[in-house]
Amino acid sequence: MDSGFPWNFTTLALLVPVVFLLLKKRRKSKPSSVKLPPGPQELPIIGHLHLISSLPVRSFRDLAKKYGPIMHLKLGEVPTIVVSSPEIAKEVLREHDPVYANRPSAIAMEIMWYNYKDIGFSPYGDYWRQMRKICILELLSAKSVRSFASIRQDEVSRLVEFVQASAGKPVNLTDKIFWMTSSITCRAAFGKVCKDSDALIKLLREGIQMAGGFEIADVFPSSKIISALSWSKRTCDFGAQA
Repeated sequence: MDSGFPWNFTTLALLVPVVFLLLKKRRKSKPSSVKLPPGPQELPIIGHLHLISSLPVRSFRDLAKKYGPIMHLKLGEVPTIVVSSPEIAKEVLREHDPVYANRPSAIAMEIMWYNYKDIGFSPYGDYWRQMRKICILELLSAKSVRSFASIRQDEVSRLVEFVQASAGKPVNLTDKIFWMTSSITCRAAFGKVCKDSDALIKLLREGIQMAGGFEIADVFPSSKIISALSWSKRTCDFGAQA
């Protein structure tokens, strides 16, 4: 299976001084007595990263056929449990949701969301519960949702009118839906459409791309060297703009 991760020469060269530190730490660490789900044989340092292609969902599907609906993988240093059964996923996310409520650390999310201060990526705890309470009372209550109904209807009507006017021509709905969502959000939050909507949409697209990308520091969180190298100019520039 071809790896979809960017293991180019530069990345490997930067990893060389870190490998010896990780090996040293590995020798000192005691083997875990916890019984883990089945999974493939891991490689030193990288674990099972070599088994993950550029389409991780397909890789997990293929591995699940061999190792079952719940399996253990190690992505670099990060132990990961992969659930591919709807029944098990329901049990995990509904019956034991407080145990699995936290999201994994991600350097891009740390920069983009001001050290995990947003409701989507902040750790589960008192701060997150307070944020959730504010959102429910101020944004998601029936009264608040009704108050924004005219804005939603207006922007959806604009989109429908544009599509109708473009009959017989190709339409990039992705761009238009981004624009509609941006307009609804800005009007609901600030009472008017953002003056520089194109720049905002460009920033949103870049953020989505960064959030879904691969960052080597996320799978080697104990290495301060890798974390420092991962703070690329692009990531820092995005954080400043956001």
